[in-house]
Amino acid sequence: MAAETTVRRLLGRIDGDALDQVVGRWLADRRASTDGRLRAVAVDGKSLRGAAKTKGRKIHLLAACDHARGLVLARLDVGEKTNEITGFQPLLETLADLTGVVVTSDTMHTQREHAAYLLGRDAHYIVIVKGNQKKLHKQLKSLPWKQIPLQERTRDAGHGRREIRRIKVCAVNNLLFPGARQAVQLKRRRVDRKTGKISIKTVCAVTSLTAEQAAPADLASLIRDHWRVEALHHVRDVTFAEDASQLRTGAAPCAMPTWRNLAVGTLLLAGRTNIASALRHNARDARRPLALLGLT
Repeated sequence: MAAETTVRRLLGRIDGDALDQVVGRWLADRRASTDGRLRAVAVDGKSLRGAAKTKGRKIHLLAACDHARGLVLARLDVGEKTNEITGFQPLLETLADLTGVVVTSDTMHTQREHAAYLLGRDAHYIVIVKGNQKKLHKQLKSLPWKQIPLQERTRDAGHGRREIRRIKVCAVNNLLFPGARQAVQLKRRRVDRKTGKISIKTVCAVTSLTAEQAAPADLASLIRDHWRVEALHHVRDVTFAEDASQLRTGAAPCAMPTWRNLAVGTLLLAGRTNIASALRHNARDARRPLALLGLT
């Protein structure tokens, strides 16, 4: 077994970008078929709170995460969070083929330039629209939603609350956003089980998918599944204590999240959903993780 100091030196000197590309491609090659369903990738960022560099700069990583399995297919160090917008295209450039893929993101990436880029790569988008696109948001709010029938209702329970989601969709052709083909209104009604407090939130979105390509149920699922990447961040924080890590030397702060993504992705591909339990199981026998990686 390698000594801890040797491992630390290796982590500090490794090419983090090259490592991430290799791991992302390895995971992408092992993804299961979506069986005719829409393929989707979520783009989201995460700061490494413990890995402050000189002058207090935090490392902020932008990731592209597969909706179906939660696998991280690409990752990019974008520095401060304010630079996340400029990292969107370079991140997705590392994915060889985006044809037919639906890219989801938070409101920070509801940018016309991003939409045009995705359309240029024969991909699709679905984006949430809020105040950062004021004219577009005004257009969406002015649509005749009261005359549009409810098209999908789903119920969910978990995390101490019950939630009902209602979705309305209408075809559009003159919105102030490149390639927009459908507008979406999603209403979430949440009930806190402990306090009984009710909260209602209305979300507007636009997508380049036509009604033939995506039904209301598909759009509701895409919006909901975007937050799978948040679940991955939670696992890295809680199970791997990522935010507590104070690695600062060389490439180590960026390399370690890639190794964590590989560990989580490999376990998910093996059908394990409880990552903490799976890690304990594999730690009992050094041959088990090697077998998962196909190295035996």
